[in-house]
Amino acid sequence: MTILDVSAPAPSAGPSARPQKQVEVYDFRRPTTLAREHSRVLELAFETFARQWGTQLTAKVRVLSQVTCEQLQMLTYDEYAASLPATTAMVLCPIEGVAPKAVVQFPTSAALAWVSHMLGAVKPAPAPDRTFTPIEQALVRRLMEDALDDLRYSFGGLLVDAIGVGGFQYNSQFAQAAQKSDLMIVATFDIEVGDGSAVGTVAIPADVLLPQLGEANPTVDAADARRLLGAQLASVPVGVSLQFAPAAVLPSVVLGLAVGDVLPLPHPQSRPLEISVDGQAVGRAAVGANGSRLAGIVVSTSLTGIEEGTS
Repeated sequence: MTILDVSAPAPSAGPSARPQKQVEVYDFRRPTTLAREHSRVLELAFETFARQWGTQLTAKVRVLSQVTCEQLQMLTYDEYAASLPATTAMVLCPIEGVAPKAVVQFPTSAALAWVSHMLGAVKPAPAPDRTFTPIEQALVRRLMEDALDDLRYSFGGLLVDAIGVGGFQYNSQFAQAAQKSDLMIVATFDIEVGDGSAVGTVAIPADVLLPQLGEANPTVDAADARRLLGAQLASVPVGVSLQFAPAAVLPSVVLGLAVGDVLPLPHPQSRPLEISVDGQAVGRAAVGANGSRLAGIVVSTSLTGIEEGTS
């Protein structure tokens, strides 16, 4: 026999039993997404840099190389550092006038293969991830100096501050290139050197690039609004008609109209017709012809009242 305890409260299925949603605070003064106009300009700049970097690697490493820009996004520095492998090569690049540093990141094993090619190896043996020796670091530093020259050339007026090669870091969690909340423009690249392929990134502080991009949706000066409105209205097509003076008739006359009936109009033969746009009289015109088609010859205009009404 089963005994049911009806006094015990049933499990609540109300709102208190639902998992609490995590609310993420969003700072509208520092948006974490790029405007479409900004994103396209930066994509073109990074794609140009990728082509230049691939050409420079081919010349320096003496092996056919190609660099392709795969992705562009804006992340906080904390998010960027968390996305990197624990052990990797990070070249910190100080920028004149700002505290955050730019970062050029790539696997240390890939960089060791580049150095082996530079020293004459035809097919370098796989190298483990490790720190660079002084000679290896000097060779990689030279590659990065040339890469930054390509970066400055590709960005043109977007990168106005001087940038140089600073120190090397090999632990992404310990590298202090910027504050955790600083926004970074991060581009991801596929780097192919000979038979090897690696994924690298270039991160530039957003405060360095965004001021040169301007406003995503620039506002118009109020003093210029009337001229712009007039220019826009002038390009909108409108219907123009020539009208006789209206005649007042009884409903019985309208209901009794038949084919062949004549309606007298109170419009003298010598009086021009009215030029009307959307029911608004804008002038007068006499009936004429243009080739095989009827036309109206403008004899007077009355646009002054309309202009005052729209101003």
